[in-house]
Amino acid sequence: MKKKYIVILIIILIVFFAWRFLRPMNIFVVDDRFAWPVDTTQAPAVLGNLSAKECGACHEAFYKEWQTTIHSQAWTDPYFQTDWDFEDRRYVCRLCHTPLDRQQPHKVLGYRDTDKWDPILGDNPNFDSKLQHEGVTCAACHYREGKIVGVLGTTNAPHPVKKLNDPNQVCVRCHVVEGDRWDTFFRFPPCGTVAEIGSSAAQPLSKDTLNVLATLQPLKEDADIFAQMTKSRSALLKGSSGEVAVTNTSSLGCVQCHMPLVNRPLVEGGKVQQTRHHYWRGGHDPDMVKKSLSVKFVERDTNNKNKRRFSLTIANTGASHYVPTGTPDRYLLVRLRALDSAGNVLEEKTEKLIRTVMWRPFIVDLWDTRLPRWQPQTYSIDVDDNGKTVSVEVLVRYHLLGERRRKRINYKNTTPIAYDVFQQKISLAGKLKEAKQ
Repeated sequence: MKKKYIVILIIILIVFFAWRFLRPMNIFVVDDRFAWPVDTTQAPAVLGNLSAKECGACHEAFYKEWQTTIHSQAWTDPYFQTDWDFEDRRYVCRLCHTPLDRQQPHKVLGYRDTDKWDPILGDNPNFDSKLQHEGVTCAACHYREGKIVGVLGTTNAPHPVKKLNDPNQVCVRCHVVEGDRWDTFFRFPPCGTVAEIGSSAAQPLSKDTLNVLATLQPLKEDADIFAQMTKSRSALLKGSSGEVAVTNTSSLGCVQCHMPLVNRPLVEGGKVQQTRHHYWRGGHDPDMVKKSLSVKFVERDTNNKNKRRFSLTIANTGASHYVPTGTPDRYLLVRLRALDSAGNVLEEKTEKLIRTVMWRPFIVDLWDTRLPRWQPQTYSIDVDDNGKTVSVEVLVRYHLLGERRRKRINYKNTTPIAYDVFQQKISLAGKLKEAKQ
């Protein structure tokens, strides 16, 4: 009898794990913030069809900036479309990549499951395919409950603008997601850019860490970076997940970093005032990534008289979140190489700064070697001091997608999926060659 129960239990376990490997993967809980598209049924007639082009008729500079962004390509981006096809075109992806109800081919009437991955859909007679192709269009951020919202509230406009006290609330609609599920074991979900809110685990950085940070050189000369690096020790905090800990969304710094201030009129010929760029540069932009990093590549002392040690110290000093962030497909590759007089590689060492996740049968964070803010990482290579090695070089390269993943999803990219963010060479004769940045 006992054996019978053991056999039944084994069969149940086999069926359960088989289901876990075959089922559609729900990687986070669909928050109410983006479980339904933005309702545009109350949109004033003056806003037309809510297209960015119509907004650009008055706000030309903002429209031209938006046209250059990944936001404008949120739906049409070839990588998104390829990855979405590979992941069985889950409907929830539409609700961030095309946030307006008019951009949806179907209405979301409700959900069959508590995690909101299985929507009940109905026909949408107001579907606008042209608007869908605008991705995260102007109204996706600036339209709420029948009103245009912005940081500069006004009634003296063709469309009254409701003052938005905390613009970061717009960002967190899609860029902060929750993952409190019974079958997930990670600090935060892999979709979105997550910063800690309300963490009680934030601690001041140690004196040693602050001393290391003080020696690093930002890749981009920026007054804001220097100001951040010289703050008092009590102000420099690290959260439990490695990100900057804040108590509310207004402290996240999304807008302050990704939408720099600029003085210009809101409309052509209008009053010049303080507004923000609408670029939202991130991982696709080398200059933005460089702005987040500080490095130092030097020769260090070693106790072995027959060896010479060269070390790269790199830190995320400019981003409140991990670098890289967002999809786990992104990573930094650090490559240290010893070269002979002909440029041949005598010794090589590589480090991948990546978030590694086990997806099935449960979602588990295995390890994470990316760069949290204010936590310097050092990578070294030891070379023989025998006269053969004449120089040592380091290369830091940002990868938007790994080659293995690219092949798996059959992504036929027409643009580069990796780029260099730092390169430097040191001559063993002591001459430091100019860094290529």
